[in-house]
Amino acid sequence: MNILVLCTGNSARSILLETLLNNHGNGRVKAYSAGSKPVGAVHPQSLALLAKKGHDTSAARSKSWDEFATEGAPQMDLVITVCASAAGETCPIWPGTPLRAHWGVEDPAAAAKLDWDAAFRLAYDRLERRAQAFLDLPLEDRDTDTLRQDLIRIGELP
Repeated sequence: MNILVLCTGNSARSILLETLLNNHGNGRVKAYSAGSKPVGAVHPQSLALLAKKGHDTSAARSKSWDEFATEGAPQMDLVITVCASAAGETCPIWPGTPLRAHWGVEDPAAAAKLDWDAAFRLAYDRLERRAQAFLDLPLEDRDTDTLRQDLIRIGELP
């Protein structure tokens, strides 16, 4: 299952969820992330937290969602937005008909620099709970309607 995680800047929340899905997915899913208006660099606190948690961040980069709407791009099965602005934007037409879900999380990069550590840990913890709840599903046996309901429920987890 290919998953595209979207946020406006693609520097914090989307990078965190992409990493969590890939690291905890044990090959069952392949996650990518992108932004509608990428800032061009992964937030340093995202990289620091992921490294502290033992995740490889060598391939993490801030990129445009346009990369995934081109010929030859991987076909997505699921698109997850993690910020309200990306959820409300008109997305490109993705090849295939991916499911869509919104798992909104407060932007830790918007916190005051002194509060970054706590804000990024909170975002990471919420996204990790949601990623794990998703990965605990029998994805291979889920029909589209059931999975859609699961995604809504998971997006409401604190």
